[in-house]
Amino acid sequence: MPAAITPPAAPEVKKNLSVPKTSFLPTQNTEMAHKKRKIICFSDFDGTIFMQDTGHILFDAHGCGSTRRQILDEQIKTGERSFREVSEEMWGSLNVPFEDGFEVMHQTLEIDPDFQAFHKFCIENKIPFNVISAGLKPILRKVLDKFLGEEESGHIEIVANDAMITEDGSEWKPVWRHDTELGHDKALSVQEARAEAHLKAEDGTIPLIVFIGDGVSDLPAAREADVLFARRGLRLEEYCVEHKIAYIPFDTFADIQREVVKIMEEDERKTKGLGKPARFNPRANLWRRVSSQQAVPLLVASTPSEEEKMFLWPNAFSEFTPKGDRIAETAAA
Repeated sequence: MPAAITPPAAPEVKKNLSVPKTSFLPTQNTEMAHKKRKIICFSDFDGTIFMQDTGHILFDAHGCGSTRRQILDEQIKTGERSFREVSEEMWGSLNVPFEDGFEVMHQTLEIDPDFQAFHKFCIENKIPFNVISAGLKPILRKVLDKFLGEEESGHIEIVANDAMITEDGSEWKPVWRHDTELGHDKALSVQEARAEAHLKAEDGTIPLIVFIGDGVSDLPAAREADVLFARRGLRLEEYCVEHKIAYIPFDTFADIQREVVKIMEEDERKTKGLGKPARFNPRANLWRRVSSQQAVPLLVASTPSEEEKMFLWPNAFSEFTPKGDRIAETAAA
């Protein structure tokens, strides 16, 4: 009789009877759970990015001259003549080829020493930078191309009037953005834009709107920003102080960059990029609409307010004075 053989013991199988942890990752929208706030910059050109006025340089050197220009500026202030009528006379007084006219600007213009670094900061952080000007787009683009280089300049959107300039420079004619006596509605219609404003950007977030300026001519647009930067010591800052308008003073764009970094950190801490910005101005919906549609709403007011008049012609109401001249004036007084 064969001997009984005891089979080896089967290995003990331990069953994991615990309930596995549920993962919410497949059903969570991590994109919406945390977003980086979009920031959009709008900036004046003359007196803000550059210390001087591009039109003034041309008119004084190759056109009507400084004396006549000052008379025309005064006519805009008093309402004696429309912005469009006066500016057409100024541009029409030029008799210089475009390249020759640009040469005098290149020799005279001073760019803010820290603007280029700030603009590179904007590019690196995906912050759109837009120039809003009552000047002529070909001039502004040429100036930016020369001072920044074409590749970097190409990142800047310019909202300005176009121009027809003959090859020999005998005729300079603005091509107005809008068929009104104002030509370019730089001021924009606050009431109309607010009524039609789109609160949210295309991705569902609400962008933070920054406006940078120097003169009272910037005020109507500046009132529509979440954050306003005013060049220190010039008329926009004075006006903000007089009328208790919140603003941040700056001497160069390095000051703006430092403050924007602080604002980004503040918004991240308080909102995580969701909902309204930590610094929110409902009137900034005007610029949110412009940035989302790449279009400027029309000015419908047939009789612009004093503030709107100030905004139509850069430096007609305030003009940059070099630091040396300001010191001399103070000493003389």
